[in-house]
Amino acid sequence: MWSRLERLARPLLQSPTLAWLRPKSKLIIADTGPLVAYLDRSDQHHVWARDVMNTLTEPLLTCEAVLGEACFLLQRGKIPSSLLLQMIERGVLQTGFDSEPEARHLRILIARYADVPMSFADACLVRMSELNPKAQVWTTDSDFAIYRRDRRSLIPLISPSRPS
Repeated sequence: MWSRLERLARPLLQSPTLAWLRPKSKLIIADTGPLVAYLDRSDQHHVWARDVMNTLTEPLLTCEAVLGEACFLLQRGKIPSSLLLQMIERGVLQTGFDSEPEARHLRILIARYADVPMSFADACLVRMSELNPKAQVWTTDSDFAIYRRDRRSLIPLISPSRPS
């Protein structure tokens, strides 16, 4: 019997109509929204998140702050957070961001976007995008259209509001 995660992860047939979903770079930094949407069939972005996930061939990068947010939201929605942890165990999702040496950069980002306001998880993702300039951020959060990496550069996004 297929587990729920395996059923969700089965790839779609390659379709030219989904060409816009194919990421331009293989390095994708995952935000909370798409991870939750992918695992929660009742989420408004579930189909979009599933379709994007099915186009990826490389592991997603994220940070522990995003994992904390996602686990909280999944549990609140009565979705087992163990599904997210299975993604880590299977190598679909990787963390590798250490906030301690990046604390100064994170503090500056949070202060710069205090009027938004920027969450700790968002600051970590913006910093990850600065450290990985070829990466795209996979998000449902419209604030990423406001954020800039290295003070002035747009962050390449994969978001439901605008195809990558």
